[in-house]
Amino acid sequence: MKEKNITISFQIKVANSFFARLKGLMFRKDPIKNEGLLIIPCNAVHMFFMKFPIDIVLLNKQNEVVKVYQNLKPWRMTKPEKNAYSTLELPAGSINQFGIRVGSIIHCTNIH
Repeated sequence: MKEKNITISFQIKVANSFFARLKGLMFRKDPIKNEGLLIIPCNAVHMFFMKFPIDIVLLNKQNEVVKVYQNLKPWRMTKPEKNAYSTLELPAGSINQFGIRVGSIIHCTNIH
């Protein structure tokens, strides 16, 4: 099966410190739009204290998708994924919008 390259042009903030990874998107009042959060390292997430659902994309070190969670609602958790190195949190509906699936290679063009 041929790998599908997917480019995401949203503004992507990187959370790679302990505090930034812990906080993530918690306590934000409004849903994210045209933006995302890349958490490194991270192989599972929780939605505690979240006020809106998001899409979760778990990536290996080569940015290949190893697991997806669509429309993960507040107060839910994902199971740890042993093959995941990072987690990309996107607005709900992004997985369908971009056609992201296991095996896709993710390219983010606007990382901060």
